Amino acid sequence: MPGKNLSRDEAQQRASILAVDSYQVRLDVTTAPDPAAATFRSTTTVAFRCSQPGAGTFLDLLAPAVRSVTLNGRSLDPATAYDGARVHVDGLAAENVLTVEADCAYSRTGQGLHRFVDPADGETYLYTHFEPADARRVFANFEQPDLKASFGFTVTAPAAWDVRSNAVHENVTEEGGARTWEFAPTKPISTYLTAVVAGPYHVATDHYSRELADGTTLEIPLSALCRKSLAPYFDAEEILGVTKLGLDFFHEEFDYPYPFGKYDQAFVPEYNIGAMENPGCVTFKEEFIFRSKVTDAAYESRANVVLHEMAHMWFGDLVTPRWWDDLWLKESFADFMGSYGLIGARTRHSSAWVTFANQRKAWAYEQDQFPTTHPITADIRDLEDAKLNFDGITYAKGASVLKQLVAYVGPDAFFEGARRYFKRHAFGNTELADLLGVLEETSGRDLKSWSAAWLQTAGVNALTPQVTTDAEGRITELAVLQEGAADDSATPSRGVRPHRIAIGLYDRDADGALVRTQRIELDVTGARTVITEAVGRPRPALVLLNDDDLTYCKIRFDADSLETLRADLGNIRDELARALAWSAVWNLTRDGLMPARDYVALVLRFAGQEGNIGVLQSLHAQARTAVDLYADPAWRAEGARQLADGALRELREAVPGSDHQLAWARFLAQTAGGAEHLGLVRGLLAGSARIDGLEVDQELRWALWLALSAAGQAGDEELAAELAADNTAGGQRQYAQCLAARPTPEAKAAAWSAVIDSDELPSALIRANASGFSIPAQRDLTALYAAPYFKLLEKVWAERSIETAVLFVGGFFPIAQTSEQTLAEADAWLDGHPQAAPALRRLVLEHRDDLARALRAQACDRA
Repeated sequence: MPGKNLSRDEAQQRASILAVDSYQVRLDVTTAPDPAAATFRSTTTVAFRCSQPGAGTFLDLLAPAVRSVTLNGRSLDPATAYDGARVHVDGLAAENVLTVEADCAYSRTGQGLHRFVDPADGETYLYTHFEPADARRVFANFEQPDLKASFGFTVTAPAAWDVRSNAVHENVTEEGGARTWEFAPTKPISTYLTAVVAGPYHVATDHYSRELADGTTLEIPLSALCRKSLAPYFDAEEILGVTKLGLDFFHEEFDYPYPFGKYDQAFVPEYNIGAMENPGCVTFKEEFIFRSKVTDAAYESRANVVLHEMAHMWFGDLVTPRWWDDLWLKESFADFMGSYGLIGARTRHSSAWVTFANQRKAWAYEQDQFPTTHPITADIRDLEDAKLNFDGITYAKGASVLKQLVAYVGPDAFFEGARRYFKRHAFGNTELADLLGVLEETSGRDLKSWSAAWLQTAGVNALTPQVTTDAEGRITELAVLQEGAADDSATPSRGVRPHRIAIGLYDRDADGALVRTQRIELDVTGARTVITEAVGRPRPALVLLNDDDLTYCKIRFDADSLETLRADLGNIRDELARALAWSAVWNLTRDGLMPARDYVALVLRFAGQEGNIGVLQSLHAQARTAVDLYADPAWRAEGARQLADGALRELREAVPGSDHQLAWARFLAQTAGGAEHLGLVRGLLAGSARIDGLEVDQELRWALWLALSAAGQAGDEELAAELAADNTAGGQRQYAQCLAARPTPEAKAAAWSAVIDSDELPSALIRANASGFSIPAQRDLTALYAAPYFKLLEKVWAERSIETAVLFVGGFFPIAQTSEQTLAEADAWLDGHPQAAPALRRLVLEHRDDLARALRAQACDRA
């Protein structure tokens, strides 16, 4: 569609002549409960100024129909003004008022205004999601972050509904079975941050109060919303408790009062992402409402996201990046503050930095090794680029670099810089130089070279210790070798960065535990850095670089340290050091430097004694990947059997009722394949088998049914009966995954058809079908879909929403077909489609790189 993919150049040209004052948006969603109604009425009145009277411009709008366009009292013909993506206007005055009346479409893809009908009770729910550029699916606007304005929403909805938006409602009137909600004008915000949530939501309320430095009191009404059918599981009190702790913490650190009045948090169905920072009306995926027992890692993750979105109220909402190039100015900061805040706000999640080191940074390392890696400050040409840049670089690598920056300039200078940044740029837009400027002021440091090395250069470095000893085993030299970043790997001396690191020297204590006996902190600046502080001491059992996780790098080991880990990794007493060691050996496995079966052996030997539940769950996922993708195909069956045997052993030994017991039960469901394992699975479902302390609740039941489905041991009637007992949105997703997971050609064909032959399937069910379809152990059944997959790529990209297209590209890529033939097919597509959309080529190239990595790892495992 012409103009659908707004470019940076177009946005800059438009911003050079326009300034937007206000929007009045009227939405009539009274048709929403009618499944036959495809559209809703949207009327937008925007007041804006033009510095070049007589010029023309355009508004962004994706709508089935435009009824009228009126500019400064002059009616324009919608047939000529609207091209399907843009409303074109010319003859602008210095001051303008433009009204666009349109019929906009209800969404099933999570973009725009998403409509969901709850299978549990038939109730209809609506919510919006706009980032980066889907407000144009709901109302006509200038869809770019630097044309901020005040927004006033008026929403007419069924009388029984609750309606929320960014601001408080000023008036509610009722007529003819409908209510009209009028909301106060917002402070100046970007279009992608506007929000509407409407439906018969269950609402829990609370209140936050804080005395400010000027003697006034800040009052913030709080609420938490979910579907009525989820209300019995909704622990709103805990969510709102974390919210209040976070508000206290951020007010203390930022010294800028929360600027958006109220603070609603809505947990919504079929959400495509974790959460969205709409000021005053934050939206979250409702999977954060736990219908069954989950481990404490799930509660930590939710609390992290609550604080992440709250940090955005300042980093992103109050001060917003000018264009998506500087997306890191909000996402990197929010990702960092999510973990920093869990500790600083004194939540109960005291291991936040362990989780960060083990999980968030693992995501960053993976993303940063793709051929498509990019600097944290990226080159974003258009909206499709922007959509794909919500990635491990922008979030986790950016957060890692900020953690390093805080250590570099000091917390006091960092937060004083943030305070000046907020006050200086409140309700405005910024670029990289604006933030660096205030940090240079407060720290007294020149950050230009730091920025060039860390923000403006792509790739991850690897640090390796080099230990030389004398005949008595005493260190004569300890050096750190630095490999160049990914984009300079051919020339190791290039691409090196300055790192502030701690080096931990570990030895065994009287109990056999590995404990740190010396800590050395220093700057690593070149390809080889000598550390004199260790000279003369006995060689330690383990040299751990980047101890305390101060910098962003992959760490390697000298040969003796690696042997120590093989024997005693699980005996490292400090949980952060242990998590760093686990992360490092996983990177060795991914990089084809450690055989996959050796990594599996480490997990089977030591995972049972891993105390951190989040790390344990990561080990489970990584061990499955090691067997499914990185192991020699000739050893896969044996590796799978070993994982299932290990899961069963640890499940029986775990403390009854503990998080670890639940994690091992889920791991057994994921790995079960033999008669003994599947027999226990069926027995747990039937109640004829029992593990003391293990509650087989609804979510665990579905995990067990998935194991039986993948083994071909779940019948149609059995799965239908389980769905009847759990006919909820979650149950329907699980049921769809179970059907797709069955090892038959018919099951694979049905899952493929469900996604390919119709664009009506919501994103949640696309994910479910793709997950069941793509079970690695069923690679023989899915091999015949590789060729059709590559043939369909451009068609799907052109015809589907970008959200749906991204799910197809990733969910059905034939990664399990780890062969040179599949690699050649991917290369042939890339070579044969040089003009394909850059965002599509990026995705295919990344998945192709994963495939090549798997082949290299398999070669290592065979050696």
